[in-house]
Amino acid sequence: MASGKRLVVKIGFTLLIIAIVGVIGLVLYVKEQTQPMPASEQTVRIVIPSGSGSAQIAKLLEQKGIIRDAQMFSYYLKYKEQGSKFQAGEYEMTPGIKVDAIIDMLNSGLVVKEQGIKLTVPEGYTVRQIADKASQQFGTDPALFIKTAQEYTGFTAKVFQQIPNDSKLRNKLEGYLFPETFEWKKDIKPEEMIDNMMLELDKKLAMLPDDWQQTMAAHGQNFHQMMTIASLIEREVAVDEERLLVSGVIHNRLKKGMSLQIDATVQYMFDKPKDRLYEKDLQLESPYNTYLHPGLPPGPIASPSIASITAAIYPADTKYLFYVTKKDGSKAHLFAETYEQHQQNITASKKNNG
Repeated sequence: MASGKRLVVKIGFTLLIIAIVGVIGLVLYVKEQTQPMPASEQTVRIVIPSGSGSAQIAKLLEQKGIIRDAQMFSYYLKYKEQGSKFQAGEYEMTPGIKVDAIIDMLNSGLVVKEQGIKLTVPEGYTVRQIADKASQQFGTDPALFIKTAQEYTGFTAKVFQQIPNDSKLRNKLEGYLFPETFEWKKDIKPEEMIDNMMLELDKKLAMLPDDWQQTMAAHGQNFHQMMTIASLIEREVAVDEERLLVSGVIHNRLKKGMSLQIDATVQYMFDKPKDRLYEKDLQLESPYNTYLHPGLPPGPIASPSIASITAAIYPADTKYLFYVTKKDGSKAHLFAETYEQHQQNITASKKNNG
């Protein structure tokens, strides 16, 4: 009898181990199948018919290469208690988008707009420049556009909640209107334009590595400060390979409590950039003057690209503290660790300039 009981116990223990291993395996499989697809720059359009259920939508997403497994996506929706508020329409998604970002898009009904007028917002544009371009394309009043960006509070984008209520900000939404090509109907309202630009930033942030927020915090910065650094990189860098290096210089100077001394922040103080800055310009009092005030300006000075945002989060590990343009037509920079090396680079730059 005793041996029989031991056999039952052994069988029960074995079944328990099998069950635990099975559960762990299932969890790992579900996690794997809900990971984003390999990232791609090629957008995919997905038409979701009216009345479609979440299971049907999941199959469409799998067929279009946006998710790995429709069934696992459906299980994830049930776990998250999502899927009942998905909206029909034509969506534009990019492989590599995360599952939660897909759910947000379908819940908010962020569909592709009907055929209309295109507005291309270049990287490094300011709110004022975007307002002027929107006026040219859609006939909107630039002053109304800027006022809406400054005062309207009904925006739905997540990034809008990250913007501090700081009276020193020259334009409240500066840096948060993502540079991209948009297509809208002629009668679109300024607040809809602006919200769409910020929603585009939401989408791009959802494609960053999973650890981007932790990495940003490890540098001692909040989201608004990171976007400010990204805007400085965008305005300072013309050669893509230098984004990480310039980011490293900015981070290094901030850690040492040095003034950033970035010309682009002084240029931002003027309604229209000057062809050349003079010594008197560098002495103008403004919280944006990084020659007079150490640390970051109150906020971004332009709309950064995702490349500059990534560089702001993941700067190059370098000891560089200075850089100067080569002035040889390449738009590249010479970098230095010490002031003496910097002076030598300035001399070399002047020689390049003839």
